Amino acid sequence: MSLLSEIHSVSDIDLLRESVDLECKLALGQDGQGKLPKDFWPTYSAMANTEGGLILLGVQEKKGRFQVRNIPNPNAIRKELADLLANRQKVSVNLLSDDRIQELDLEGNLILAIEIPRATRKQRPVFINGNPLGGTFRRFHEADQTVPDDEVKLVLAEGQAESLDYRVLPRFGMQDLSLPTLQAYRQTHATLNPGHPWSELDNLSFLREIRAWNFDRESGEEGLTVAGLLMFGKFQSIQDEFPHYALDYQERSEAKAEKRWIDRLWLDGSWSGNLYDFFRLVYPKLTAGLKLPFALKGGLRDEDTPIHEALREALANTLIHADYRQRARVLVVRRPDMFGFQNPGDMRIPIELALRGDEPDSRNKRLAHLFGFVRIGEKAGTGIPRIMAGWKSQHWRQPSLTEEYEPSPRTILRLQMLDLFPSGVLDILRLQFEDRFESLDEPSRLALATTFTERRLTHARLSELTELHPSDVTKTLRSLVSQEFLDSEGSGRGTVYRFKGTRKVTSEDVFSEPSSPNFEPSSPNFGPNSPNLPEDPPQPLSTDPDRDEYGRLISSHFHMPFVDDLGHLDPKFREHLEELAELPRTLGKINREKMIETLERLCEGHYIRLDCLASLVNRKPGTLQGQYLTQLCRDQHLRMAFPDKPNDPRQAYTKA
Repeated sequence: MSLLSEIHSVSDIDLLRESVDLECKLALGQDGQGKLPKDFWPTYSAMANTEGGLILLGVQEKKGRFQVRNIPNPNAIRKELADLLANRQKVSVNLLSDDRIQELDLEGNLILAIEIPRATRKQRPVFINGNPLGGTFRRFHEADQTVPDDEVKLVLAEGQAESLDYRVLPRFGMQDLSLPTLQAYRQTHATLNPGHPWSELDNLSFLREIRAWNFDRESGEEGLTVAGLLMFGKFQSIQDEFPHYALDYQERSEAKAEKRWIDRLWLDGSWSGNLYDFFRLVYPKLTAGLKLPFALKGGLRDEDTPIHEALREALANTLIHADYRQRARVLVVRRPDMFGFQNPGDMRIPIELALRGDEPDSRNKRLAHLFGFVRIGEKAGTGIPRIMAGWKSQHWRQPSLTEEYEPSPRTILRLQMLDLFPSGVLDILRLQFEDRFESLDEPSRLALATTFTERRLTHARLSELTELHPSDVTKTLRSLVSQEFLDSEGSGRGTVYRFKGTRKVTSEDVFSEPSSPNFEPSSPNFGPNSPNLPEDPPQPLSTDPDRDEYGRLISSHFHMPFVDDLGHLDPKFREHLEELAELPRTLGKINREKMIETLERLCEGHYIRLDCLASLVNRKPGTLQGQYLTQLCRDQHLRMAFPDKPNDPRQAYTKA
């Protein structure tokens, strides 16, 4: 169903804010008759390059309230829009069919509603003004952000290539392979396929048959393929081709507030470092000690339960779909309550298609074949549905599949070993709320149980757990707020719900006691969350449980890290922040707009303490707070970490 069919009143716009990326623009022009605003195009590009969204022209939003302003001549905007969409010097691709642009009459006022779809892999990057470098945008929270040039180049290459791992590497040879890995793979293949003719071949001939070694007919070059290097290569050889390549498995002893890992496998030089060995070493760790009811097959116990299959598919999918050119690492985490899988690179198809197994589009098709030859991840497009089915067989919560784009694109799968209503939680909620809880409908009870278990709730999370329409999810959450079960913070799709009366977090909680990360959206456990990082995190990765690999403080009270001490930062990351602040650092006075732009960029993707911010822009903390920060928070450009104590000397700020 089209989003446009859901808008009949101003209140409907408000209901859409938490489920849809929504942007409102006045679009009246100087004469008040209606004109396409100049900032329409960065938003068009940004929405197309991420998850799509909805742009409303003729609607003004101020501090969460919507005001409809009549557009006297919407046809003029429609014509201008059509003309510019056909101009490839203005925008690279036209994604808007007629049914995605509609005039709506809201309370006697005409507005234009424009639904922007997510661009396909081959259409991306969607850019403006004739140049993908500098003209490509993506959405970050509710803002349009320029995509760094190096990431744009990766997207351009991916749009042209059906698979990234077919390429022949002529300068790589047998000396770059781990022969014990190859031998182990061949032994498994021979065991699974008795009498197979490949078993009699020498190593090079075997590699040719499985296309880990290939001949490029266009260039005339012969050698290892990218897939062969990743699957069987030595770590140093792999990193020669992929400088950001990183694999990490961590087992943690506690749920939600773990202090440190108790078992870890990473690129420390003690093993080959290739994908096949990572799979062979990690899969037994993931499945060790699983307490699951056994089943009989042919009169014998079947050890391969749906959960084993789901974990095998999840691990294989993580390795097969990763974009090893990106800066993010492959990260696999096991905790008592969940498994987590992160791979660098976003989804090549929309998440809803991946969940159904529709239109499979593997990033590394040859890697998929190599794993398939040893019966791992055998059927393209079936991995995610198998994972979902395995979890459903245990009546556990539906797995969560999300994309994140900061500091670089990555995909995260979370498999929680929690019942939909965890044992004892309903009893606790009944004791706490008595008859008020019993009077709630099923979605409301589920919302409270999820909030209790996960300590927070979002519109997206409740949508995953129910079959409610997005507007009904919003109504459920708002009803729980109005009945004083929950409090909300943030706006739009960034709104987070917690139990009413939960103690407000203070600077003492964050800076005076050891903290620990949570495994949740934007979690520092899955890589840092800062914009446009210029370099990879230092190697080896930090093992400090209270800081991420960029030296930022991790707090269990917040879903973003803190820049609390410039001296703790990785030198390259600190240099990056100083480059962002170069203008105010080197000049005594600068234009106010330039200072505001600098402050917003420095605060993006993390909280940054007042003293650190002042040091970066070469200003006194009190002056900076009085002249800029307080007003920026009032105007909702920035957000304070500790709003109850706005003048706290350890106050920290992030972009709203």
